[in-house]
Amino acid sequence: MFILMVTVFVLGYLAIALEHPLRVDKTASALIIGTLCWVIFAIGAEDILALGFSPSWEHFSSGGKGLSFETIHEFIVEREIVHHLGEISEILFFLLGAMTIVEVVDQHDGFKVITDRIKTTNKVKLLWVLSFLTFFMSALLDNLTTTIVLVALLRKLIDDRETRLFFSSMVVLAANAGGAWSPIGDVTTIMLWIGGQVTAANIAVNVIVPSLVSMLVPLVILSFKLKGEVQRPAIEAGTNGLTTEFERGAMLILGISGLLFVPVFKGVTYLPPYMGMLLSLGIIWVVSELMHKDKPDEIRHRLRVTAVLKKVDAPTVLFFLGILSAVAALQSAGHLNLLSQFLDEKLGNVYLIDLAVGVLSSVVDNVPLVAGAMGMYPIADPGATGYLANFVQDGVFWDFLAYTAGTGGSILIIGSAAGVAAMGLEKIDFIWYMKKISLLAIAGYISGAAVYFLLFGL
Repeated sequence: MFILMVTVFVLGYLAIALEHPLRVDKTASALIIGTLCWVIFAIGAEDILALGFSPSWEHFSSGGKGLSFETIHEFIVEREIVHHLGEISEILFFLLGAMTIVEVVDQHDGFKVITDRIKTTNKVKLLWVLSFLTFFMSALLDNLTTTIVLVALLRKLIDDRETRLFFSSMVVLAANAGGAWSPIGDVTTIMLWIGGQVTAANIAVNVIVPSLVSMLVPLVILSFKLKGEVQRPAIEAGTNGLTTEFERGAMLILGISGLLFVPVFKGVTYLPPYMGMLLSLGIIWVVSELMHKDKPDEIRHRLRVTAVLKKVDAPTVLFFLGILSAVAALQSAGHLNLLSQFLDEKLGNVYLIDLAVGVLSSVVDNVPLVAGAMGMYPIADPGATGYLANFVQDGVFWDFLAYTAGTGGSILIIGSAAGVAAMGLEKIDFIWYMKKISLLAIAGYISGAAVYFLLFGL
């Protein structure tokens, strides 16, 4: 059963990758493996847990609880599923809130305020402008929110779908790179920051240059491939004139302010980010209702958030649910812990371990991988020497882990939250991304890692 869980995950992963040849939507495959992994775990729990690979079970059974039906049921159904569903729900509601805010701004033609100021139609110049914009926005917001905003912006700037796919993919690379050096830019850096493994100032100073290099290398290479001018899309019939210039500007400012408010909210209240996102959405909702209360019913109904919610990409949200549920089952059963131990035993070098975690984060979620590393390696005392010195607060292991876990997910389109969001919003094909972008992402990943090693490893 332990091996069967991995087999189901791999087969489901292949179904997601071969979405177009199979003509089966990736969301369906993700939901199936997300459910089946837990079903197999529940059915074979006694044998799986008896292997001793699950840290969660070891902690749960430390009080002398045996492998009885009641205990296993309590562990899986009442504890693990509820625990992981809580963590997954935080991501889903965050995603849903961010997507809705972006759609509200878009419905009000708010992004027109930005697109009208981006005059260049040269593909290379536009690519550089948007990549650097993404890189620094991701550090201020986070890679997921930034990707959602920029993908919406690209729809207003580029009409040709193939060109837009390259730009969207570069947004993913830039967003992940920008999130890696900021304590609030990525879930994994947030985890390391809150856990005390890194400090905010240190992670920014030590990781920004490698992260920038990891973006610049694919950006330079892609600049030689893209030639000519972009064609701006025509304004959709019936959308122009619904809002005034003041309303467009006001909604853009309100939307961006609402997104920027989220990390501030978390820093002040210490509550999960999704609560700040839902609060921002609620405020924008009220303002939009009051803004259009005197308009004709036909226009008012088109601009209301209730109408905008119908345009939010629900399959992307469900895809997140499925794939994260599958990974959670593997984490709970002990597969990821076994993988972490294998890396530690076979590699035994902090740089190689971190590089391997980064590559693996393109296949499975980087959150449990980083959580596993945090659990395996306690923070060493400040006066530690030798090998243990790598694990002190702000040690090279933790800094480099922030870089690799943040940027390694760019290697595959489903390796990061930003990639999954772009995949759902722009319908980016897994195989297309692997053929066109993965090698660029690997080149950037290795180059940034080499720069970090030159700066701190020698």
